[in-house]
Amino acid sequence: MKRLSNVNVSSLDDAVAQLEAEGSAPVGGGSDLLGLIKDGLIQPDVLVNLKTLRGLDTVEERSDDVLIGGLVTLDKLSRDPLVVSQYKVVAEAAGSVATPQIRNVATLAGNLCQRPWCWYFRQGFPCYKHGGDRCFSRVGQNQFNAIFGGGPSYIVHPSDLASAFVAVGARFRIVGSSGDRWVPAREFFVLPRSDVLRENILGPDEVLAAVTLPRLPGETRSTYAKVLDREAWTHAVVSVALVLEMDADVVKRVTLVLGGVAPVPWEVEAIQSLLVGRRVTPERVIEAGRLAVEGSQPLSRNRYKVKLTEALVRRTLQSLLV
Repeated sequence: MKRLSNVNVSSLDDAVAQLEAEGSAPVGGGSDLLGLIKDGLIQPDVLVNLKTLRGLDTVEERSDDVLIGGLVTLDKLSRDPLVVSQYKVVAEAAGSVATPQIRNVATLAGNLCQRPWCWYFRQGFPCYKHGGDRCFSRVGQNQFNAIFGGGPSYIVHPSDLASAFVAVGARFRIVGSSGDRWVPAREFFVLPRSDVLRENILGPDEVLAAVTLPRLPGETRSTYAKVLDREAWTHAVVSVALVLEMDADVVKRVTLVLGGVAPVPWEVEAIQSLLVGRRVTPERVIEAGRLAVEGSQPLSRNRYKVKLTEALVRRTLQSLLV
């Protein structure tokens, strides 16, 4: 690995200015960046150290929302009393990532912005993500690839927090040379058919500075569940982020977002017409699972994800009704 220079920045403006230089890369916790460098996927000359920025590693309760800095570690986020009590789906997603050692250093922004873990991409195959003209997983080793939203690339988004933030209706603060903007979480992520080289809307001189969570009604229940192929240092084969707002035993609002099955957090909008304004009966739990996989297009070796997703949706929905 070649020698790298490090620049400590004192403000977001300073960070943006440093990132405008060719060959620079932002680093927070650095867990994904180090892997990309070791795999030869990027070769930066300068690391712009964001950890020296003050005020971006806190969780702040405000009058209308909760502000979370982009440098908050996943461990801190998973244990924050406010997040645990009011946004259980977010706390559980953060606490499910990788290992305790990684959660102690990995940041919120890093988790959301990590690159795909598709085997072909990480091994440097000349795929679409590398500017090539094919997706090797489409007819190759595709056990962990997309069953929704694929084409021309069939990667899945690896972030646990991505699905949780879309489910609660979070907003992301993006800071760059063109200014400061806020975007809904669901608009942050990019399908391959829109831009095959990117997974989100960040420009090369932009950073994800913060996330806000809206106030949720007191009758809201939420949870995050995922299935792994092994116990440690792995990503979700399938995950479910579920938010239910209840009025006694009647559903007022529901958001269901799948992870591990698409290049972006995959929202199942059809579940709203099934459940909103109604009681959740055993029959509707079964139907929710069926709706969650409607329109799926599995590849040659990941058809199992269809049944797995259906079962996990049923189990997760049922768990919030106990």
